[in-house]
Amino acid sequence: MNDKIQVISKFALEGLNAQALESTALAAKQTLESGSGAGNDFLGWLHLPSSIDEQQLQDIEKSAAQLRSECEYVISIGIGGSYLGAKAVIDALSDHFAAYKSGGPKVLFAGSNIGEDYLYDMMDLVRGHKFGIIVISKSGTTTEPGIAFRIFKDMLEKQEGKAFAQRNIVAVTDARRGALRNLATQEGYATFVIPDDVGGRFSVLTPVGLLPIAVAGFDIRALVAGAVEMEKDGDEQVLNALYQDGKKIEILANFTPRLHFIAEWWKQLYGESEGKQHKGIFPASVDFTTDLHSMGQWIQDGERTIFETVLSVGDQQHEVIIPSDEADLDGLNYIAGKNVDYVNKMAELGTRLAHVDGGVPNLLITIPTVNERYLGQLIYFFEKACGVSGYMLGVNPFDQPGVEAYKKNMFALLEKPGHEEATAAIREKLKN
Repeated sequence: MNDKIQVISKFALEGLNAQALESTALAAKQTLESGSGAGNDFLGWLHLPSSIDEQQLQDIEKSAAQLRSECEYVISIGIGGSYLGAKAVIDALSDHFAAYKSGGPKVLFAGSNIGEDYLYDMMDLVRGHKFGIIVISKSGTTTEPGIAFRIFKDMLEKQEGKAFAQRNIVAVTDARRGALRNLATQEGYATFVIPDDVGGRFSVLTPVGLLPIAVAGFDIRALVAGAVEMEKDGDEQVLNALYQDGKKIEILANFTPRLHFIAEWWKQLYGESEGKQHKGIFPASVDFTTDLHSMGQWIQDGERTIFETVLSVGDQQHEVIIPSDEADLDGLNYIAGKNVDYVNKMAELGTRLAHVDGGVPNLLITIPTVNERYLGQLIYFFEKACGVSGYMLGVNPFDQPGVEAYKKNMFALLEKPGHEEATAAIREKLKN
């Protein structure tokens, strides 16, 4: 088994000017690594894995142990990168049906939406049970997590008392300033710092991601070690060539249900990093073989503006053998005695061949198995590749000016103090 994830681009780069592509990619990589490009004040993630020391890991593990010792549920409150990285890793490593089984605190996620029924259902779930909170926000004033934290902090204090809440609320926030930092200091919460030079979508290897992952019972040391391996000896994708060749949509496909939220995290990473100045590859994802019976039709025969990256997992955690059946009414005896993953692997290979024949360039990323080490490698690989790809496009991969547009309108519609002029303008627009 390989010691590292592998990238195979055999079906993706045929017919392209590989020499020009390599030159452009190397220049973008040099821009990233030298810190000379746009957004260079947000490059703290680049050497983050190797900068994490023993004391930091011990502090995170200690805080996780406290939450695990007293809580049946731990609610991680955050949005975007303050949510998706931890969710992706925890889902990838968890028993598929862990929610229905006992053992260990369950990590729940709030603050990633403003769904009233979602919040009500979570409140109903934790009512009468001991729970803790990890609240993640640099400012402490972001609307979605702010609403969730206000609700669950109030509920926890009323249900378990102030002292319990103070022990079991952890704030991951700015080192010195902001509403959440001030509250944490006032209330005596345990705190961890979101580095100033690490943006949310690159923050999974900071306490933003590591603390919830540790609370869920997984090995953050192995996760970090995997990222360090990729930091020291990593290759980057060169997807921009496909963009320039007319492929405007990248589809990340997996054949392993565990990886669904890895794809959701990846979509934010690339969408928020590259979608600038009316440029950028649109990131989409599919879960195969499920989506082969729906989206598979479009991928096979639809508009040829797409390319595909397949996440392929080498070894599964368990083995299930397909039994023989004397009657063979379902016609499956030809695969009796095979393990299920063998069939899945043939579906994967068959799909890749079919899509390439249908005109879809195809990249393959192989992961030896789904564990903390290889997920750490994969996370850092995607982060580095994203930075390189953004510079190849000629955009700043580390800002997100477009994200603010909806907030301005929402605040005006809610008549937030200080937005009176915008409120009047929107009202006039709605009249027309």
